[in-house]
Amino acid sequence: MRTKVVVTGFGVVSPMGNDVKTFWENVCAGKSGIKTIDRWDPTPLPTQIAGLAPALDLPDMSSKDLRRRDLYTVYAMAAADQAWKQSGLDISREVPERCGCIVGSGIGGIQTLEESHTLFMEGGYRKLSPLTIPKLISNMGTGEVAIRLGLCGPNKSIVTACATGAQSMSDAANIIRSGATDVMVCGGAEASVTPYAMGGFCAMKAMSRRNGEPQRASRPFDIERDGFVMGEGAGVVVLESEEHARARGAEILGEFGGSGETCDAYHITAPRPDGTGAASAMRAALADAQMNASEVGYFNAHGTSTKHNDAAESLALKAIFGEGMPPVSSTKSMMGHLLGAAGSIEAIICWLGIRDGILPPSINYDTPDPECQVNLVANVAREAKYDAAMSNSLGFGGHNASLILKRYNGKQ
Repeated sequence: MRTKVVVTGFGVVSPMGNDVKTFWENVCAGKSGIKTIDRWDPTPLPTQIAGLAPALDLPDMSSKDLRRRDLYTVYAMAAADQAWKQSGLDISREVPERCGCIVGSGIGGIQTLEESHTLFMEGGYRKLSPLTIPKLISNMGTGEVAIRLGLCGPNKSIVTACATGAQSMSDAANIIRSGATDVMVCGGAEASVTPYAMGGFCAMKAMSRRNGEPQRASRPFDIERDGFVMGEGAGVVVLESEEHARARGAEILGEFGGSGETCDAYHITAPRPDGTGAASAMRAALADAQMNASEVGYFNAHGTSTKHNDAAESLALKAIFGEGMPPVSSTKSMMGHLLGAAGSIEAIICWLGIRDGILPPSINYDTPDPECQVNLVANVAREAKYDAAMSNSLGFGGHNASLILKRYNGKQ
């Protein structure tokens, strides 16, 4: 019998709040966290808006300690702290080698890269900090989380663009199932609202230019959508084997049902227009969870608010669910696209929705697009009891990840 994997802790840093309670209240209220960028002058760029996380405070770290780390790493540490605390785990009571960590990032320390490059061009290598490389590499978030929590088991960083957070959770669950660990801290973190990163996405013409109304800029599946909005933050969860969680009397918050991963093998940025790549990942997730499509009560779409992505994902939904499509929303409409953190923070949304009987809204949906025929939870959250949700994360490079998140029923 396959090992059951459960979740015992959630941690969130996001444009909607830096704790799970505030974050979830804002999601349920359909409140947007997108605004004009105020950390640096965005006026040279055609896109001047983003989902910015509120200022973050780690009480045990000084301002000097924080400066020694890239912002994405700080976000990863803060979210991991929350999840670990909620889980009730105490590393002194665990076998550290059986507690691992996978916290990925799609881009990593881009802020450090930009700042250090400026120093290098102005004064050569002597201007660079000895911490330049450790701060910018994309595995340092997971490394710092492991150091902070004392996790000596498997530790790695998944880098699969926007599929990163979801695939980190998938890998973590499979490591637990293999019997190699009892506990995995996993998810994604991103802090890419920087001039260079924003400029790169602007050059691709992938981002919304609705600067005059930031909170209405991200509008997945709406015919007037004109691109995605960048977001930042982290989503981290604690996964455990059911046996381990029950043995220590933990509060079990949900079950990790299954996952599916595929590749479009089609284009470096565009999805397969017919949605077959995403659909194959969804089928694989259902098979892994040993579920039928009809058992899915809510679908959290990748739904980036770009023309091609939303249309292709709509076809994937139709292929899997047909006329029995469950309620669908894209919570990126409220917080923007958190890139490598998107999949894990959206999985948390699914578990919270199952817990509270809430279908989160997809805001800014004014005019249906004939190419996006989805059963949208439009603009306002709804009450509904359901036991399982599916979440999609689709990344540049053709990376597709689909997760099944379930209610924990307590049955062995």
